[in-house]
Amino acid sequence: MTLYRYVNGREDLLEAVVDRLVNELSVDPGGQMQPMDGWQAFLQWMAHEVRRLALDHPNAFPLVATRHPAAPWLRPPLRSLRVVQDFLDGLTSRGFTDDQAAAAYRSFTSFLLGHLLLESAASGASTAPVEEPLNEGDADVPNDDVDLDLDDFPAVMRLRSKLSEDHTEAEFEAALEALLERMDLALSQ
Repeated sequence: MTLYRYVNGREDLLEAVVDRLVNELSVDPGGQMQPMDGWQAFLQWMAHEVRRLALDHPNAFPLVATRHPAAPWLRPPLRSLRVVQDFLDGLTSRGFTDDQAAAAYRSFTSFLLGHLLLESAASGASTAPVEEPLNEGDADVPNDDVDLDLDDFPAVMRLRSKLSEDHTEAEFEAALEALLERMDLALSQ
């Protein structure tokens, strides 16, 4: 009950937990990663950074996957405007076109979300369906990013329509095909 002196309700508390966790993500390890390091190294860093968050907080990671995003076209677990902006800038500075960066964002978040939710569940985290937000009067259900000026995130705004596109079926088929090809390669060796 003491916490409710600082937040308006349960929803605000959950949003604060998610915001704190997502703000721990470092897209660039201390300014050490340069475009010349290549996109593979960049995506490996990001994947391991998000995985570290999931492993450090396995019971809270499903919240990251299910809470309200900063904007409806953002996908968990990269749900912060800052993180998505840095992610898109990281790819475009390494030669990705806008279309390629948006497609990579969708594929990468799908991979991370699926794998890390399974890993969290294997660690004992509950991945049950999220209950409907409670109406707690003054609770601010959306996270703090909704108050940010989107003009401060030009790549997110420029790619908004591309990030909003639903390619889930094609992405699932492509990911499945890639998995099968990798398995076929492993079997043939």
